Amino acid sequence: MKIQKISQYQYHLQFNFLENDFDTFYARFLKSDLGKIYQSIPWEEMIKAMKIKTYRKGPKSIFSPKGKIALMILKHYTGVSDRKLIEQLNGNIEYQFFCDIYLGHQRIENYKIVSQIRTELSSNFSIDKVQQVLYNHWASYIDNPSHILMDATCYESELRYPTNQKLLWESVNWSYGQMKILCKHLKIKLPRTKYNKWKSRYISYSKMRRKTNKKKKPLTRGLLHLLNKLNGLLDEIENHTTIEMPKRYHNRRDTIKQIYIQQKQLFDTGILPKNRIVSIHKSYLRPIVRGKEKKPVEFGAKVNKIQIDGINFIEHINFNAFNEGTRFMQSVYFAQSLTHTKTKLTGADAIYATNKNRVFATSNNIQTDFKPKGKQGKYHQEKKLLRKIISKERSTRLEGSFGREKEHYHLKKVKARTKKNEILWIFFGIHTANALEIGRRIERTKQEVA
Repeated sequence: MKIQKISQYQYHLQFNFLENDFDTFYARFLKSDLGKIYQSIPWEEMIKAMKIKTYRKGPKSIFSPKGKIALMILKHYTGVSDRKLIEQLNGNIEYQFFCDIYLGHQRIENYKIVSQIRTELSSNFSIDKVQQVLYNHWASYIDNPSHILMDATCYESELRYPTNQKLLWESVNWSYGQMKILCKHLKIKLPRTKYNKWKSRYISYSKMRRKTNKKKKPLTRGLLHLLNKLNGLLDEIENHTTIEMPKRYHNRRDTIKQIYIQQKQLFDTGILPKNRIVSIHKSYLRPIVRGKEKKPVEFGAKVNKIQIDGINFIEHINFNAFNEGTRFMQSVYFAQSLTHTKTKLTGADAIYATNKNRVFATSNNIQTDFKPKGKQGKYHQEKKLLRKIISKERSTRLEGSFGREKEHYHLKKVKARTKKNEILWIFFGIHTANALEIGRRIERTKQEVA
């Protein structure tokens, strides 16, 4: 067989989408993984649960309420930036099918529309209501709702690794920049500070490979003194002006003042302050000590999850560190309210095996994989085998899903910029993975019936 070059037969290809090929392309779309996700989502129920409004006044929105949810799912399915997502949407007909939109010869130029939609959806978002809608729709494809697995993981935020010197310098740099803008607008002389001197010193310090305590201490002392002076100068300028500053400005100023108090206490006493701020841009983040060998400390949202037949649901999410071992009872109650089924079997890590949780499980006839205490009773060999099976299921299926979500569904680094948007980002990352699994089960069921 003679192999032809593309250039020899390319002119024979014709694309007449609107007239002839709509049904063909749509059928091909439904057979793809993206089409399986599309068929597994209860669109109308999710729109109601997320309280997405359509406005009659003003310009018509490019995306429908259904399209807005689909765009968030597509973001995690593709795992690309907002700009690349819009570029791919402009040229991919299957992505347009999924987002309930047909662009034709038009193009979406504003890539910021993705973050604008994310902010809109996060404003009235309730995790529990939307998860209940999803479970009700998926219940017929989930086996053994009385068997649950539970564990916690941390979804890290996109953040440079914080040090005290970096944090102080960012606070100084932002405060000095705002003071320059205000003085220029008010046409007053810029107060004298030693900003340029400490800027050159910080740059020299940041280029050092070995940052010894001998270098850290004078730099930290100087930055603390300069930050305190800048805070005082900004207070004086604000008191002598009638300009109404935006809420975002005042929030940042309050954050920087709190940073100064915490860093001053740390420098003077060496005692770590409670609720330590690690970023002026994301003041809600806290250090979460995980005790891992490669990452002893993580910065992001800690999530306690339950898994039912391979499908994950968020039980609790918080940006402050918490002990997941205290969430055992809440996880059981959450699973029962979600599935309307009494929990009979649970698999959990050793940190959940407290005396309080053991008593709760025994009194409610819940079988666990906790290592037993004291003398072994009757049928201990059978119980040991059952514990081994549950533990293996948890360590492979549940913990494996954590890695899959982080590597393939855009949860390795959460790049949203606000607390609400981060929660929405994590939610859609987890449930995009769930939707694909449910979509594949739906396809298998159709094939078995056929």
